[in-house]
Amino acid sequence: MEVTSPLTFEISGEPFLLEKRICLLHAIREHGSISKAAKAVPMSYKSAWEAVDAMNALSPEPIVYRETGGKDGGGTTITAYGMQLLANYALLKEEHSRFLERLTELTDIQSGAFKTIGRLGLQISARNQIQAEVTAMEPGDVNTRVYLTLKSGQTLVSVITEEAVEDLRIKTGQTVTAICKSSNVNILSAVGDEQGNRLEGRVIRIEKDRYNAKITVDIGGHDTIVAVRSIEDIEPVDMCEGCRVTVGIRANDVMLGR
Repeated sequence: MEVTSPLTFEISGEPFLLEKRICLLHAIREHGSISKAAKAVPMSYKSAWEAVDAMNALSPEPIVYRETGGKDGGGTTITAYGMQLLANYALLKEEHSRFLERLTELTDIQSGAFKTIGRLGLQISARNQIQAEVTAMEPGDVNTRVYLTLKSGQTLVSVITEEAVEDLRIKTGQTVTAICKSSNVNILSAVGDEQGNRLEGRVIRIEKDRYNAKITVDIGGHDTIVAVRSIEDIEPVDMCEGCRVTVGIRANDVMLGR
């Protein structure tokens, strides 16, 4: 009986580098294409893009760079920072394997020394998880307004309770993860139709079914945000891939994590 465990790195409590994502990065480096890399891993094209978006959003520097246009139609490359991450991961993976081998030698699970060995984890279903810096705070009697600066320089405001601020020990200068459900993200059609956060961006993907549309918006700094709206909601907005849009999010709908 052997002791095994995947090697995973987290940032602000969110999964960042997982073994399958590392395999995807190696495949991107080899093939220079998301579609070819997804087939090589294997994973779906959609899952591959979502993994890339998640890594770029959580990383302090871009890991994957997307090129568009050109005679070959563009491609996907690993940045110098991403290449260094792959090299460092390989070294840590080797040490991790040695540790597990040693742990296997020292552990006799059949002796009954351990009644239960388990791994507890919490994963959040909210699609949008973006790193940001806390730049200002306005405490109130019940809630605190927390001002965040994204990698693009745009500002996002979160309203959370005083208890949450104390529990998370949030203060200015910290890096936190802004979390928002895709159903709480609006694509705005007019300046006055949303009270709260307004982020400017460019639509990079639109996926539709019979009732809903999933819109992925590049908001700069290699951050993306996803909105899932009904077809009726987006009909007033003249929207297509590549067009500029304004994204609206209520401050109360922006959660924070550390």
